Amino acid sequence: MENVFPEPIRKLPEADIPLKGIRAYLSQSENHQVIFMEFQEDTDLPEHSHAAQVGFVIEGRIDLIINGRKQSYTKGDQYYIPAGVKHSGKIYSGYADITFFDEPGRYDKKH
Repeated sequence: MENVFPEPIRKLPEADIPLKGIRAYLSQSENHQVIFMEFQEDTDLPEHSHAAQVGFVIEGRIDLIINGRKQSYTKGDQYYIPAGVKHSGKIYSGYADITFFDEPGRYDKKH
């Protein structure tokens, strides 16, 4: 997969996200994080919950089950997961998005 994000984003610190086939860049704030994610392989997303999350799909496809409701999202779509709502899904190779997490410590920088 070719780099989806331009050089200024690729210069951000990499985020330490425990999923296979991911390259992710972290923009850190005092009260939230923005993650720029690219997936090079299909990845299952186990069920979990956390603070509110908003995703903007740049490329590819993601299937999400949010609070028991399954929906597919593709280029140009956005999704919203309210705080504390359980969700899971499947991320397909070639997927890229920009994700806002309403919490400052969702992910650490990769060391």
